[in-house]
Formats: sequence, structure tokens, C-alpha cells
Amino acid sequence: MSFDEFQNRARLFVIGALEPEESDDFEQARREFGQRAEDFISECYSLSEAFALSLKPAKSSDQTKARLMEMVRARKRAL
Repeated sequence: MSFDEFQNRARLFVIGALEPEESDDFEQARREFGQRAEDFISECYSLSEAFALSLKPAKSSDQTKARLMEMVRARKRAL
């Protein structure tokens, strides 16, 4: 496996999307590339965490809020 291919698989590994049948090859390449591989994986984890923290929750629509409030009122009436 080339280092470019390792990098592509490392990105999948970090987000938990590496296929099970690719794991053995990935781990073998990880050992072969040594510290270079570990540094790249660490960088991928850092970028993944930064991306996740940068996401903002989606703003709920007025229609969704109205439906939710109606469900709450209906439940209160049923009790």
C-alpha cells in the first residue's frame, strides 16, 4: 500500500468508516509507515474534532415548534 492510499484509509479509519476487510491491510501499513503514519492519524483526529466542534445545530422551523407544542398540549390533556 502506498502512503497516499494509507492516508485515504486513515481518514476513513478516524471516522469509523473503514471496511472490516480493509482493517488488516491498514494496520499492517500503519506498522510499516511507523511514526509518519501515527502523525497523520493524529492530524486526522484533530481535524475531525475541530470540524465536529465547528458545527452549529440546525435551527428548527416554526412549523416544527408548533407541532411539538401541540403534541405537548395533547399529552397534558390526556393526563
